[in-house]
Amino acid sequence: MARSKGVTIRDVARRAGVSVAAVSMALNDTGTLSAATRLRVRAVAEEMDYQADALARGLRRSSVGAIGLVMRSLDALGEYAPPGVDVFARYIGAVSAQAMNRGLSVMLVPDPTKRPTPPLALSLDGYIVTMPHVDDPVVALLEQREIPYVTLGRDPGRPEFTDWATEDEQSSFRRIYEHFAGNGARSIALVRGTDPNAWNIDSEATYRAWCESARITPRVYMSAERAGEHGGESVAHTIVDDGVPDAILCHTGRQAAGVLAGLAARGVPVPDRTMLAAASDSEHTRHSRPAISAVELHVTETTLALLDLLQARIAGTPSTGPVLTTSRFRVRASSRRPHPNT
Repeated sequence: MARSKGVTIRDVARRAGVSVAAVSMALNDTGTLSAATRLRVRAVAEEMDYQADALARGLRRSSVGAIGLVMRSLDALGEYAPPGVDVFARYIGAVSAQAMNRGLSVMLVPDPTKRPTPPLALSLDGYIVTMPHVDDPVVALLEQREIPYVTLGRDPGRPEFTDWATEDEQSSFRRIYEHFAGNGARSIALVRGTDPNAWNIDSEATYRAWCESARITPRVYMSAERAGEHGGESVAHTIVDDGVPDAILCHTGRQAAGVLAGLAARGVPVPDRTMLAAASDSEHTRHSRPAISAVELHVTETTLALLDLLQARIAGTPSTGPVLTTSRFRVRASSRRPHPNT
């Protein structure tokens, strides 16, 4: 077998404090080693990048009872606890609790394509990858290692891949546009993110299609997710300079809070002059003044679907995906107006 970076089986044995024979038994899933010793040796071997392919194959022959969760949006942000953004914590909590109900453990894994890869990361039974990017290197790695995975959201680079689940985002976005229109909006702007995922790509396509059907000229503005509230505030000034629309939909709560601040700085009242909403609820939307209308995701329903799909993939059974779940649009003061006919 090929060695990586000159690491030998003796190096692994020395680091793990076991015999060469014990390393061989752990990597090949043979012998009478205790479960704790077997896992410890495998972790050391992977940490040292020794025979990673053989290690992963050996572990996948016998389930370790654990799955991985990769949050690609947080990888792109470069921080894993963005202030005020609770949707990711809700997904993590829901996946963890529901997996435990099924006798599975969950490992939260930062981008596994970056070194050093966390021990055992490539030896888990399968993965949930949230919001993969176009030509996502994490997806490529899992494909290369033949590790089963499913995705939260469509993989925009692989239209043939069907093992994914998400809220019915097209219906959610259309519901918001119809709400705006029902409250008198005749011009609507969209503020979307820049990450190359289906969330951004598909939502813009839905927006443009709705504008065409409603005979509204589309106005799309982009703000990088990592720019947060500052990015939203900057976009607000551009929107005002281009002419204040009747309504604005922002993808994230942070963007919406920033847009609200920017509009206030320019003397544009919400909702009297322009209505405002966000496609993802957060502390920013709930605690703003006025509170911002937002989509509340049905995290429990979606994560149950993802776990069903992943366990089917691990078992090698046919896909039942994609699965679209429901969400709720919470109308708050930022888009609540007296009915135009009253």
